[in-house]
Amino acid sequence: MPLVEVTCAPGVPDATLRELGAVLPHLVSVAVECPEEPYDGDLQPGDVELRFRQLGPFDRCGLDVVIEIRSKWFESRAADRQQRVDQLHESIAEATGLDDFGVYLSLPVAAWSQGEEPHPG
Repeated sequence: MPLVEVTCAPGVPDATLRELGAVLPHLVSVAVECPEEPYDGDLQPGDVELRFRQLGPFDRCGLDVVIEIRSKWFESRAADRQQRVDQLHESIAEATGLDDFGVYLSLPVAAWSQGEEPHPG
């Protein structure tokens, strides 16, 4: 389950951020897909968590948008992480028209647990 944090400069249009919010779950899922966590194209609640925040008055950033992704480390995922993040950057640019942005992919050793949704009955 990737965690995605998008930090943006105040001048980034809301329409661009909405578009990012719409395309990032799928694009990130494709980028981090691996045998241990295959992606079937059917995203469910909790599969990708997105968080957006504007730069604060004391933050310093040379880009309009920085997208930070944390996804659980697997050897198969880590082996080609630079290729994965380069392809993700290209896919985001194509989908949104953004050009002044960066993507940071981190693969920490981690664990995740999520409760199941209640079943009617």
